[in-house]
Amino acid sequence: MLRRVLILVVVLVALFFLPWWTLFSSHTDWPLPVVLTGTVVFAAALLAFPFLMVMGHGRRRSDRAARVADTTLGVIWVLFAWSVPGALLRLVLMVSGVGDPARSRIVAVAVAVVGAGLLAWGYREAMRLPRIVRRDVTLPRLGRGLDGTRVVVVADTHYGPFDRAGWSARVADAVNELDADVVCHAGDIADGTPEQRREQAAPLGTMRSRLAKVYVTGNHEYGSEAQGWLDLMEGLGWETLHNRHVVVERGGDRLVLAGVDDMTAASSGLAGHRANLDGALAGTEPDLPVLLVAHQPKYVREAASAGIDLQISGHTHGGQIWPFHYLVRLDQPVVHGLSRHGERTQLYTSRGSGYWGPPFRIFAPSEITLLTLRSA
Repeated sequence: MLRRVLILVVVLVALFFLPWWTLFSSHTDWPLPVVLTGTVVFAAALLAFPFLMVMGHGRRRSDRAARVADTTLGVIWVLFAWSVPGALLRLVLMVSGVGDPARSRIVAVAVAVVGAGLLAWGYREAMRLPRIVRRDVTLPRLGRGLDGTRVVVVADTHYGPFDRAGWSARVADAVNELDADVVCHAGDIADGTPEQRREQAAPLGTMRSRLAKVYVTGNHEYGSEAQGWLDLMEGLGWETLHNRHVVVERGGDRLVLAGVDDMTAASSGLAGHRANLDGALAGTEPDLPVLLVAHQPKYVREAASAGIDLQISGHTHGGQIWPFHYLVRLDQPVVHGLSRHGERTQLYTSRGSGYWGPPFRIFAPSEITLLTLRSA
């Protein structure tokens, strides 16, 4: 525990120190009131941030505290990330013969302007209706009767401290306009309990499909009453694929829709919750094609071993805020898009429809995905 606390302190200090140094120190020679004001703001934010995170995302679940903490995290991450290329700009200016304080002031203003612009744009991207991403996916075992099956994927809605009930309703309308045969929610519905987020999640009940609406848990459900979310989704008319499957049929051909709990379920302490692919496929005919919904892309290792035809996942958010996708790639095999794993298995990883935590999306646009399944 002490080691974790020390690591957290070091990371936080680094996140806040580099932007402060870039903007207000590093030989900028700003007037003293400017430096003092900037220093006080950064110091106050650094000291308040851990407490606000605990109040917002701990047992109290204060939405007001969470909004401030999450926004602070996004702002400081963007300023930190762009302070790094700011150091390269400093080097270029130095080679070009630009001396201090002009050199350091140019870097400070550039980082501030780029950061502010990206944050404004990123907020708009986070709050907008997700773009529709269309992909054809050929499944060699898919029968001709199911050729053209339209699968709409929603993932990572993350209903949370920023009230997005209106956004949720617009997402449902957009899904319904796509005239889906199957709708999948690939997990991470919300940050909070079903009681807290019921109003924001309610529009999920208005989504329509011809054959099935299926849902699996994500890792965030296991921090906020996973079984309650399963019960709520059943009440909204969804098939909850809690390590189980359903079979859909069209034109005389059949497709297995299977789902597993998130990979974090086993450590949640909830009885009967764990990712269990054998249980999800129990009783299926081995020759039928299988579409598996599993929240995390890295579950594709198990899917490929079992000969799954297509896995649908979310979780990564496409990185959400550049350059975070490099860190995501350390944990997951894919950040976004369609990929192949083994001889048979394909994986589609959605960037997600909402956002987690900081209300920003920078170079990682949200999406509602329309996958059109094609037979060989």
